[in-house]
Amino acid sequence: MAMQVIVGHLVAIIIIFLLFSSKGTAASIAKPGCRETCGNVRIVYPFGIGRGCYHDRNFEVSCDYSSNPPRPSLVVIETEVLQTSLDNVRIIDWTNPSCHINYTKGEKLGSFSIEPYSYSHAENKFIGIGCDIGAYIGQLNITNSSPTRYVGGCVSVCHIPGGQLWSNRTSCSGISCCQTTFSNDLSNIDLWVINIGIRSTSNPCNIGIIAEKNFSNFDQFDTTLSGENKTYFYPAILNWAIGNKSCQEARKRSDYACGSNSRCVDSDKGSGYKCRCSRGYHGNPYLRDGCIDIDECIDSNNTLCKKGAACINTDGGFYCACPPGYHSYDSKPEQYGCVRDKVKLKAAILVTSGIGITVVLLILLAVGFWLHRQLEERKKNKLKHKFFKRNGGLLLQQQITSSSKGSVEKTKLFAIEELEKATDNFNASRVLGKGGHGTVYKGMLLDGSIVAIKKSIIVDERQVVEFVNEVFILSQINHRHIVKLLGCCLESEVPLLVYEYVSNSTLSHHLHDKNRESKLSWEKRLRIADEISGALAYLHSYASPAILHRDIKSSNILLDEHFRAVVSDFGLSRSITHEKTHLTTLVQGTFGYLDPEYFRSGQFTDKSDVYAFGVVLAELLTGEKVICSSRSEESLVTHFRLAMKQNCLFEILDKVILDEGQKEEILGVARLAKICLKLGGKKRPTMKEIAADLDRLRRTVEQKSLQRTCQDNCSVSVRSYSHASTSAVTEEYVLEDEDFPKLYRMTT
Repeated sequence: MAMQVIVGHLVAIIIIFLLFSSKGTAASIAKPGCRETCGNVRIVYPFGIGRGCYHDRNFEVSCDYSSNPPRPSLVVIETEVLQTSLDNVRIIDWTNPSCHINYTKGEKLGSFSIEPYSYSHAENKFIGIGCDIGAYIGQLNITNSSPTRYVGGCVSVCHIPGGQLWSNRTSCSGISCCQTTFSNDLSNIDLWVINIGIRSTSNPCNIGIIAEKNFSNFDQFDTTLSGENKTYFYPAILNWAIGNKSCQEARKRSDYACGSNSRCVDSDKGSGYKCRCSRGYHGNPYLRDGCIDIDECIDSNNTLCKKGAACINTDGGFYCACPPGYHSYDSKPEQYGCVRDKVKLKAAILVTSGIGITVVLLILLAVGFWLHRQLEERKKNKLKHKFFKRNGGLLLQQQITSSSKGSVEKTKLFAIEELEKATDNFNASRVLGKGGHGTVYKGMLLDGSIVAIKKSIIVDERQVVEFVNEVFILSQINHRHIVKLLGCCLESEVPLLVYEYVSNSTLSHHLHDKNRESKLSWEKRLRIADEISGALAYLHSYASPAILHRDIKSSNILLDEHFRAVVSDFGLSRSITHEKTHLTTLVQGTFGYLDPEYFRSGQFTDKSDVYAFGVVLAELLTGEKVICSSRSEESLVTHFRLAMKQNCLFEILDKVILDEGQKEEILGVARLAKICLKLGGKKRPTMKEIAADLDRLRRTVEQKSLQRTCQDNCSVSVRSYSHASTSAVTEEYVLEDEDFPKLYRMTT
């Protein structure tokens, strides 16, 4: 008989081992992707924190992170939560004493509703505290004018000189305090108290509360209950249900809450329903796959199967099986057990021995595989930690600690596995562009959002500082024309930055790509210049501290599907207080866009960004590259200045500009570019002034375009206004001298 028991268990072990990988072993409590705790409180679904994490608004939980530890609250009844479960919710309730000298005819302590929840009559008790009083709890009918139906009450007597309710607050037995049960769950409550004493008491204050059954913390109540402004707190148990429909009605609705392997149970309240896991399952029945199979055979001492029969677990149940060489009467081993066959005994022993050896080998293989996985995981985690330190994780933490703002802390840290999946392991087909600092890939995150992921080419100390600096700078910026940083990854071999995806390539691509004709109209170019200047003006004048970009160029200006300009690549950017005039650094940037004054002195100022912006304006006007060996002057800046000086600007302009732009408009932008490119930084305007001028010029151009479009339909007054405006502009160009001692101003 001992042998048949061993054989039976071996068979069970083999089957369980083969099924182990496909069976869940732990039941979830919250919706996938949602927080399971707030502070020390577990949040069990259908309760949830955050949109999409609760079944409906009745189960929404807010988490107050300002307290330590964080404290959850039920939003619908604005009550702090101590515990949530599939049966009820434990809350912190509160009350204030009611103190009135004359209440011989009865005094209402309060009427209130906690719908859709209800106080559990099985888990709570009613407590009245006061001298010579009768305290009553009633069920208030709020749907009609029916009177309150009382469901419980008790009497508290005392007469202690000095106004004290009690001298010993360790119990509640009818002296100064009484307690009782009530007959049914209550959502709408009415509390009353009457004076039953012959003589008036020196302490008219009293309290009526509903608290959990084991509540005994009467020490918190003052011996005199003096003052109606003091608040007392105590735990209570609330029952809940899903909606207000019965199970039969709820099953027909799209918001039916019960998941698979569960059953519906009508609520005891008379409305709503609850879900329970089916027999043989346990877990959270409100989750889609929250009810998981109970392994009835896992207990080695179970008596489910008789006389050597092996217990075999199945989904939602189990069955008993006889091992090879044994059989059961009427094929019911769970009732009669197993007896040995008289034939083929030797073969059964051989089979049993083979099975035993196989089981041992499988166990050894499983243990070896598990150890290998553990070692690989440990090695992988060590490597991630090494990369984190090498990629500037400690430096970023130092920046966060020293920053007075909390914006950097909100930057999401992505796992390397998520970004590898988003880019198909950084497939070459996903490359959006390459630069001196790294490669940018197009990726799709798990939530379906499209992003741009910047991956450094190599890792050295200078690039790590630039990477951390770009994270720190972009985390403090919120501007529609500055690229938005979504997060970073520090646990990869090289640092990664995750940006919003801007879909229409770069300004450089649209201006200089030989394989395509530029689609940038004059109005679009003027709007792009206006948007870039507005972004730089924000960085210089409105960000605190101010931010110097240090690498403005057309390849760092992204365009979206509506040709909206977005400034990107903040790897060289630096913060500077408004009191400082410059930064002294190693000369870095892109040849052709470098401020000559910065190149000579090593001192970078906000006017150095102005110079680079002037180069971009020249690109927008001419459509030519900054450095080109086919020109007589390789530098676009020199080429542009010479054309302005020789009064032959219109010979070097892009054909699109000549076809669409008005002469005074083109001259306005060209002269603005000219003063941005002054060799002396002090002679250049600020980005704030440039942005204001471009905005005025753009609005005037758009107004003229609108007037031309509706010329045949517009009134005489509009035409007259347009003519007057144009005349004023032309007159101002005449007044401007060649060296531009002041900014071009558009009159309106």
